[in-house]
Amino acid sequence: MTELQQGMGLAFRFDPETKGLIASLEPNSQAAPIDEPWLKAKLDELGWGALRWLPAAAAELLAKYQQGTRVVALRLAEAVDASMSIALTPDGLEARLDIVPAQGGVAISQDMVLEALSAKGVTEGILPDAINEAVAAGEAHGVTIARGIPPVDGSDAWLECLLPTARSRVPKVDEFDHTDYRDLGDILVVHAGDSLMLRHPATEGVPGVTLQGEPVAPKVGKDVRFAANLAGAAISPDNPDLLVATTSGQPIQVHDGMVVEPVFTIESVNAASGNIRYDGSVVIKGDVHAGMTVHASGDIEVGGVVEPATLEAGGNIVIKGGVMGGLGHNDGHYLRCGGTFNASYASQARIEAGDSIFIDDSAIQCELSAVNCIHVGNKKSGHIIGGRAQATFSIVAKVIGSPKRVVTRFEIGVNPVMHKHLHEIVKHREERETQLFELSKVLDFARKNPAKVRPEMVEKARKAASALTAEITGIREEQTALEQKIELSQQSRVVAEQALFEGVEVFLGGQHYQVSGEHRAVAIGMGKDGLGLLSLADVAEGTT
Repeated sequence: MTELQQGMGLAFRFDPETKGLIASLEPNSQAAPIDEPWLKAKLDELGWGALRWLPAAAAELLAKYQQGTRVVALRLAEAVDASMSIALTPDGLEARLDIVPAQGGVAISQDMVLEALSAKGVTEGILPDAINEAVAAGEAHGVTIARGIPPVDGSDAWLECLLPTARSRVPKVDEFDHTDYRDLGDILVVHAGDSLMLRHPATEGVPGVTLQGEPVAPKVGKDVRFAANLAGAAISPDNPDLLVATTSGQPIQVHDGMVVEPVFTIESVNAASGNIRYDGSVVIKGDVHAGMTVHASGDIEVGGVVEPATLEAGGNIVIKGGVMGGLGHNDGHYLRCGGTFNASYASQARIEAGDSIFIDDSAIQCELSAVNCIHVGNKKSGHIIGGRAQATFSIVAKVIGSPKRVVTRFEIGVNPVMHKHLHEIVKHREERETQLFELSKVLDFARKNPAKVRPEMVEKARKAASALTAEITGIREEQTALEQKIELSQQSRVVAEQALFEGVEVFLGGQHYQVSGEHRAVAIGMGKDGLGLLSLADVAEGTT
């Protein structure tokens, strides 16, 4: 049996009208058996291999071939033209092409693609190279063939502080990008007419263009205005975007602006000077003597030492010398600030900070309380020995406790004040949301019954609703920040960078840990087994 005997009696012809390949069969007893691969190879040989194969027809033809049954005309394969679809993105800025390749039929041409784009109204941003590549490949899946011009959104307005050394009641950064939490800088004084802040207005942005030539409006930047009633500051009469000082004093950066607090300077506070109560910041060049009191709504800066005395500041307290308190001697004096407390050293002092406490050298038998953190030590020293310390997030020192097993008690984690504040925020938000709901009912009634509500009342309600919406947004942001702070406080730590001694006790929530023995470079915090010792490596990596 030879190769030529396979397929004897088979004939093929292509019908241009139906675009089909027609097979016919005249039975021949000398014909050798064939199968589907042979049949496909034969069509390739005859130049019809690109046609779409019809499996059912092929099976029928092979069966009749084996049976020796005559076939007059059987559609075995067919020519299929390529097809395409073009979809525009919802924003009208891109056209994407899909091509299903031809199977022996007509391929997609560049002109066909251009006609389809024209039919969809696409006149802008056509990409000829992308079209040619897709056409040459014969198939495509989501190929971008036209791209409009997207709008460029406007930039938000922002306020630029024109006084680099103005206090914002946060630690400052040196030229090496290192944060020095202890040095808040000397008090800067400005005078009436000095420039404080510059407002950079929001921009409208640049419009875009869709593929159909229609403009696309950009998102206008959010506006920011200087806050109203900024004490000691006002908008310049020559430039509505410039904030200037109206009096001499210390510039303090606040939300949406800057205020200028008056500054009172004195050599020292003693019996001769008397106690000080000042609405602004106080600079004391020398010491604060025992028994004296200094109250300031702003910052208090002391160039010397504070003996057993009372200092209370609405802002920060910076003591360039140290603090020698009188705890244990029926002494009721304290140092309290709404911001950050900084001192070289502290002994037997009661210190409270609304932010954090930073002491360079040592804290001996002190009572320390900070909303955020307590850090004792600089590059060479840093001891906490005896007393109590409470902070939400961390208490850090080089050495904690002493070889003499002095009782030193720490409390870390969320304090009751934080939970109380969160409750107050939630209550305040709910009250404002209730007010907004009532206003929305009024506006809805006015919309449905325009003749029954005066236009000026509607406008007043709209302005009130807009103001409430903005206020609620701010309250929600404050609530979220505080909730995150409370969650973060669960990772509170006491960190001894060099040594930790017996006699130290740590409380976190309802848990208590008492240090036994001496340890080197270790932390105390919540681990897998509860409150206990942690390696500094684990603390640094956040794995406990």
